[in-house]
Amino acid sequence: MEQIIRCVNCDQIFHHTSFDQLPEYVSSPTSSEPFQEKERDDYRDFLKSHRGHRLEDLKIIEDSFVSEKPYLEPIKVSYFKATNGKERFVIRKFRKDIHDPLTYDLIYGDVTLKCVKIEAQTREIKKQMEMELAGLGLSEKQLDDFIRLIQGLTKRVDIRNLTRVTEDSSHPLEIYYRMDDVSYAYLLRNCRTIFREAEFTAIQEFIDRHRDDGVLLWKATHEIQLIQATQPRRKPYPIQEPVEQKSAVKKK
Repeated sequence: MEQIIRCVNCDQIFHHTSFDQLPEYVSSPTSSEPFQEKERDDYRDFLKSHRGHRLEDLKIIEDSFVSEKPYLEPIKVSYFKATNGKERFVIRKFRKDIHDPLTYDLIYGDVTLKCVKIEAQTREIKKQMEMELAGLGLSEKQLDDFIRLIQGLTKRVDIRNLTRVTEDSSHPLEIYYRMDDVSYAYLLRNCRTIFREAEFTAIQEFIDRHRDDGVLLWKATHEIQLIQATQPRRKPYPIQEPVEQKSAVKKK
């Protein structure tokens, strides 16, 4: 069970999960036990501090998660988008210390990714060619010329014309794209100046094998752009009478 809950009166966000009632362990130097178990209920505390306020569920917008650091990095700033069915919001998720709980902030505006660099997987390409095409007896110069040709293509491509692929990446700001048809045709045409006719067929087969989901994918590095908007002016919501916990959140 997970809920993203917004207090409409305060614009505070609470992430309600099954871990909210896990006990907290605190050091106890005066006790025979080094740590003592301390009961807690974060959800109950949130409801108590927002008693009488209007609460609503927010639905996370699919595929909207972005982060400045790798997925496994515990201390980082991440963003995702959510909606109450009428408005869209950006939620910032972060912690400053590994021992701190995650904090969620609501932001009016939008978050986008801007491509800052497109590059070829040069080391991976060369290693794959040396392994798969060892029987051709290609020279070091031929391999290096092919790599330079691939690198030159990255300066010509427009990311708006590329198709994103679901290639695994440890970093959310590294996105892989399929080589477009214009680049593919240009690559094949110029390969004829590097490789002999007997070698060209094997090179074309290598390109075709790795163009869609292999080492010939373009790797694009992005940066996060946060566009903050002015919070809309509205009448303050009145404080409501306390309600039962189970009905505290207005479903959308």
